[in-house]
Amino acid sequence: MWLCLNRAFLSVVEPQPGSPCLLVRARRRGDIEAVFGENYQVEERPERDYLFRALIPRQVVAEVIAAEVGTIDYPNFKGSVSAPKLHDAYAAVWRIMVRLQPTPPYSGRSAARQKGLL
Repeated sequence: MWLCLNRAFLSVVEPQPGSPCLLVRARRRGDIEAVFGENYQVEERPERDYLFRALIPRQVVAEVIAAEVGTIDYPNFKGSVSAPKLHDAYAAVWRIMVRLQPTPPYSGRSAARQKGLL
């Protein structure tokens, strides 16, 4: 699972079937700590695809991510990202993912405006 937060980008996977912990991975130093605090040992593994990683109990990951949802206070996600490199990475992901949408973004704006919906 990729987690795109406005202060961190994380990848969360199950390291082994049935593991009580999840492997939380990050590309930037400090992202894991920004979300999960200093309670978990973050390893730096340059030979792996994600440089930073920590084993965190599955229940803790679930609780922390649920709490993150509860703190959403912005009307536009990309606009809430203050770190320039992280913002630019998310904008690039947005441009790629928009290709999955059957009609281009904002393509119905003029019709909605005519109906008084905008």
